[in-house]
Amino acid sequence: MIDGLFIVLEGVDGAGTTTHTKQLKDSLASRGLPVHQTREPSDGPIGVMIRQILTGRIVVPGLHGSRPPTWKTMALLFAADRADHVESEIEPNLRDGVTVISDRYYHSSVAYQSATAPEGADRAGEVARWVREINRYARKPDLTIVLDVSPEVAAKRRAERSKGSEIYDDLELQRELTRFYSNIERHFPDERIVHVDSSGSREDVAARILHHVREARGEKI
Repeated sequence: MIDGLFIVLEGVDGAGTTTHTKQLKDSLASRGLPVHQTREPSDGPIGVMIRQILTGRIVVPGLHGSRPPTWKTMALLFAADRADHVESEIEPNLRDGVTVISDRYYHSSVAYQSATAPEGADRAGEVARWVREINRYARKPDLTIVLDVSPEVAAKRRAERSKGSEIYDDLELQRELTRFYSNIERHFPDERIVHVDSSGSREDVAARILHHVREARGEKI
């Protein structure tokens, strides 16, 4: 059996990755294709712990009060969750010929952990290389779709969501992440990465995403 296609949607918080992961899954399923929707952090044990950290339910005690884990700790936690995610969920589905669509993957780790490394660190160089190195055994996506949106639009969308804020919601950090994502393919030169402007209507963005997926599937457009 031929492996299924592994597709990843990426972007800053509020870019629409969750919405369009589900939209793409529904579109492919309606065409009769076997498809599996997933996300990172995953729903596995390490992923659940990461989500609790992101929402502030887990903090690290210290001499000067509690704080979130450092960027290095977060990078290692995400890498551990990813290894489990790939082994337990992504690869088994792909081997069965199922198309897997993931809301975020290791590109997020490179972006977020680079952006949260301390001032003075070589974020676009040494930090990014180290994060890629600890994820080197993770399966490479067949297609990564980056949803581009301005920090202001993304912030407005986050404010309209019902869930509370997370530790990465700071607007200045999101601006830096927007810049990082705009050229993230420089960190993954051997991967197929495309960008889609996600500031338009949901229908228009979904159509553009589906177009790129059909191209990756080798369909005649």
